Parts: sequence; structure tokens; C-alpha cells
Amino acid sequence: MRLRFTKMHGLGNDFVVIDGVTQKVRLNADKIRALADRHFGVGCDQVLLVETPSRPDIDFRYRIFNADGGEVENCGNGARCFARFVLERKLTGKRTIRVETAGGDMTLKVTPNGEVEVDMGVPKLAPAEVPFEGGEQAVSYDLELPGQTLDISVVSMGNPHAVLLVNKVDSAPVEELGPLIESHPRFPKRVNAGFMQMVSPSEINLRVYERGAGETLACGTGACAAVVAGRLRQILEETVKVHLPGGTLTITWPGPGHSVIMTGPATTVFHGQVKI
Repeated sequence: MRLRFTKMHGLGNDFVVIDGVTQKVRLNADKIRALADRHFGVGCDQVLLVETPSRPDIDFRYRIFNADGGEVENCGNGARCFARFVLERKLTGKRTIRVETAGGDMTLKVTPNGEVEVDMGVPKLAPAEVPFEGGEQAVSYDLELPGQTLDISVVSMGNPHAVLLVNKVDSAPVEELGPLIESHPRFPKRVNAGFMQMVSPSEINLRVYERGAGETLACGTGACAAVVAGRLRQILEETVKVHLPGGTLTITWPGPGHSVIMTGPATTVFHGQVKI
């Protein structure tokens, strides 16, 4: 099978984006892993698939596959690339686009300066909705690891996140703790692990160890989850600059019951064809 694709990135979080509207696409876990392989394939953190929607009030179906071949519910950096892709490839003429994902519906807006504003929806905070085996809802929870106990916040942005406050992200034990948090038995669907350093009430530094992908240069849903966690802890303002290794996102969250708004860039790297 030969596929047309576009390589894109959002702050260094990179994607292979595939048009499943105008070409026939048959993907499985093995093919996803082959595409994502950085030595023998195209190379990416996630593969994004554009499909026709299942409902008339939606423009596209947006599907996300991690580099390990597993399908996941949401990806914020991918959502920005998705919006730029369907507009640049003339799959739509709209600059405000409604998409359905496994984690729920999203609204994507391409701004005049080329950045993309994404309504990420209302965060889910009840442990059962994350999902997290945590009993009653709280601002933070103790997570037992071998030899230590972590104080984490848990948030679902359509996908599960655990957020840990650290003094310095540069020296945070991301490679050590990331896999332990990701696969902790209290997260039945595994989890993305965020390591957040507060710089000021309007600015944080963040590293994210993503479920099924490892540490990435940027994670849009992780940035949203970190700001939600900081707001619930009453240490962050409504609008926050989130500095990730790949660049900066602007996240706005008024509080419980409101949607999280993420704004940031999306970049096209190249177009190609691949036989898989």
C-alpha cells in the first residue's frame, strides 16, 4: 500500500498526517509502528488520520495513534496540525473546524497569523473519568512508588494526565519516574506524566513523558492538564504561558465547568509518499 502523507510538528512534537478522505487507508498496529520508526520509517511521535465524520454537524473525524501502534483519545499539538493540514490540503475552506475524536468533539480555529486556537473542552476531574483509582475527587493524591510517595494531580483532557510539581524541570527525574507513573496500576489505561515547574502565576516550565511515546518536545493536552492542576492548587492565573522543550503554548482556563483554550503554532515540514 502506497500512502501520501505530510510530516508536521507542533513545537517539535512531530506527526505523520494521513488523508483518509481522498485515499484508501488501511492501518494496523504494525503499520503504525513502521511509519513511526525513526530509522526504518518516516519517524514521528504520533500518526494522525483524517477521516470523514460520522455526524452531519462535524467536519472530520480525527484519529491519533502513538508510536507504539496504540490508538489514543486526544492530542493537542496534533489537533493544531490537523487544522492546518485540512486547510492547506484543501479538504475544507473553513477556518473554524469541528472534529470528533475518541475523547469527544473539539473545535479548531486557524487564526489570521497562522496559529491555531483549540477549544480542548471541559477537563474531567473525577477519578473514575480520568480514569484513576483514587476514591473521592480531590485537588491532589498520594501515588506510591518504590521508596517514595508522589503528590500528583490527575486530569483528563480527553486523555489521562498525572501532574507532578517539581523545583526544576531541567533536573527532574523524567526518565526515571515517567515510566513508573505511566504504567502505575492505579491508572487502568496508563497515563501521561507531566513534570511542572512554577516560574510565576502566569508562567510555567513543563516536561511530559507521554503514554506510548516517551518524553516528547511538547504535549498540548499535557500543557492544558498542567494549567488545570495549577489552577486547582490556586497557584496559577487564568492565562498561563507554558514553556516546553520545543516552544511555548498559551493556555487559558477560567475554572471548573469551563473549556480549556490552547493557542500555538503548527508547522508543515514536507509532503511525501511511503510504501508500507
